[in-house]
Amino acid sequence: MPYQRPTLDDLRQQARQDILNGGIPGVTALLRYSVLNVLATVMAGLSWLHYGYLDWIARQAVPWTATDEYLEAWGAFKNIFRKAASSATGQVTFSVSSAQIIPSGTSIQISGGITAVTTADSVTTNGTTVAACTIPQAGAAGNVTAGAIATLGSPLEGVQSTGTVTVAFTGGADAEQDDALRDRVLAAFERGGENGNSEDYQGWAEAVPGVTRAWVNPLGFGVGTVVIYIMLDDANAANAGFPVGTDGAASGESRYPVASGDQLTVANAVYPLRPVTALVIVCSPVKQPVDFSIESLGTNNTAANQALIIQALQDMFTRLSAPGGTIYPNQWNEAVGALGLSQFNISSPSSPVVGNSVGSMPTLGTVSFAS
Repeated sequence: MPYQRPTLDDLRQQARQDILNGGIPGVTALLRYSVLNVLATVMAGLSWLHYGYLDWIARQAVPWTATDEYLEAWGAFKNIFRKAASSATGQVTFSVSSAQIIPSGTSIQISGGITAVTTADSVTTNGTTVAACTIPQAGAAGNVTAGAIATLGSPLEGVQSTGTVTVAFTGGADAEQDDALRDRVLAAFERGGENGNSEDYQGWAEAVPGVTRAWVNPLGFGVGTVVIYIMLDDANAANAGFPVGTDGAASGESRYPVASGDQLTVANAVYPLRPVTALVIVCSPVKQPVDFSIESLGTNNTAANQALIIQALQDMFTRLSAPGGTIYPNQWNEAVGALGLSQFNISSPSSPVVGNSVGSMPTLGTVSFAS
């Protein structure tokens, strides 16, 4: 059975009893403010801290409870490393009175207190200038939807000071948390050595910053090919988690068109790790929206409950959906039923949802409600 760590009260009582049983002449009781009682309390406190330190050491001694740098050390044994935070990139557009440009390195203030920096001189056509930008501060907070207000950090002659975000800032991701890293570390220990099986390809893809889910389709595009589908649920939340870019292979691969954007980042990361003859193609799943009709809610048909139902269905799709996969009625009934509603009926869909083509992934569409 597990070792039961003594409580602080247990240790205090034990220290007092040891003093009373220690044979000190004349000591039959310990007064509250006596020297011996104070010493017993101090020794118990020190022992309790030692037990806590030993407990912490025991947690770091195995990968399934290790934390922080100790978890990273366990991961290093299997060549698994914590994913660093990544920066979001996007585009802003400003009106100009002539052929003015915004120079590279210009500071741009985005609504919400975010600062972006242009990465190249802007391109001016027809009275507007478009500048590619990056968020210097890495993290998911840099992801900004299109339409947000952009303001020049310093005025520029001929350039209107206020513009808009015309291409959403995506790709920003926080540093990987311990729970996510631990899952990858334990999966690596479970797999054993790397040999290019499906789990290896999935692990290589999910090790790329921002990638949260990956699926492997062996021989997906013919003999010798390995197709990897990826999702970036946090970094590309503005795009429903789907990668931003075009499908294809790594930049060093001459047998297939080169990918771009998120797909290229993953393809380039997997390229030096794959078995040498494998043609790895990284793709975005094809979005297949599934509409839901929720009826017979009665008094449960409130705005708060509707939001909870949508959140529960979205969580179900995130956990269970996959390219070409199937989701069953019992699974969405279970997801909504876990909310504890007194009554509801999901009238549509009424049969299993199946990916209708290669790479198609069911996603949550519109949800309608009726009492």
